[in-house]
Amino acid sequence: MSHYAKAGVNLKLARGVKASLPFLLRQASRPEVIGDIGAFGGLFRAQFSSYRDPVLVASMDGVGTKLRVAVGMRRHDTVGRDLVNHCCNDIAVMGADPLFFLDYIGTGKLEKKVFDGLLTGLARGCAEAGIALLGGETAQMPGCYAKGDYDLVGTIIGVVDRKRILDGSRVKPGDVVMGFASTGLHTNGYSLARQVLFQKLKLKTSDRPPELGGASIGEILLRVHRNYHPLLSRIRKRGIPVHATAHITGGGFEENIERILPSQCSVRIRRGTWRIPPIFGLIQKGGKVSESEMYRVFNMGIGMVLLAPSRHAAAVIAESVWAGIPAFEVGEVARGKRSVKLI
Repeated sequence: MSHYAKAGVNLKLARGVKASLPFLLRQASRPEVIGDIGAFGGLFRAQFSSYRDPVLVASMDGVGTKLRVAVGMRRHDTVGRDLVNHCCNDIAVMGADPLFFLDYIGTGKLEKKVFDGLLTGLARGCAEAGIALLGGETAQMPGCYAKGDYDLVGTIIGVVDRKRILDGSRVKPGDVVMGFASTGLHTNGYSLARQVLFQKLKLKTSDRPPELGGASIGEILLRVHRNYHPLLSRIRKRGIPVHATAHITGGGFEENIERILPSQCSVRIRRGTWRIPPIFGLIQKGGKVSESEMYRVFNMGIGMVLLAPSRHAAAVIAESVWAGIPAFEVGEVARGKRSVKLI
């Protein structure tokens, strides 16, 4: 006689590991959440009294092959926080405030330690961001994943006043480009980083190359993707005019900034105006990676850029000091065909 458990899907274990969900979700909730976890859908009572013309903003993303580092180190909470913060940033650049988050975990065989780590990280990320972890899906799919592997995806919903949507239309020649420091690779470029560090240089996650200042390779690679929403929100509330913002992810400066430029504007990014974390130098030198490729694949130490009138640069830096996030004046907007050039 065949059984689902013998086929690799353990429903009893799934029920058991999900028993901790109510406690975790209480840490990551909001007053608008209605009902308990476990229903077929999450309930969120929309209350937009502080918005004149509210528009919902949705985004979905993952954390890429950073998961391979988490699996190798048997630490799974940081990638949960990565996912929440990455998604928050993706809607923050449009001027939106995050409301709630949904997750998807796919695996061949559900392991309690892995599940607990992922949910702990997701809940912590949501709690830190002030949003609700409204629900999600955990799928056991034997044969679709190698032993120990899993996938992690998130969906975020936020809200923005229609007149405050940041779509790049306000960008003008003469605007300054402000860059906010990243914590490291964030969640992009890990396929290349892993190839260089682990295959070419034969390093282990426990190794501590002197150029990294005493930190291990694993510690550097698992540093949590920074959430810039609190800083961007504070800048807006201070009345500093923000013309556009861009999340520097895969594609680097060129592809991500170009997405927010009007057709008659170009941007010049001045290299050397910020500190590049040493992990990028190790990857470039160890893999003999060209500079252009480095700037195309990685954030190179800048995780978010903000475009504003140049007279407000000092005010932006003052707010970044409050947030504990180093900020730099990294470039400017010029007249010309939509493009981004590193000089």
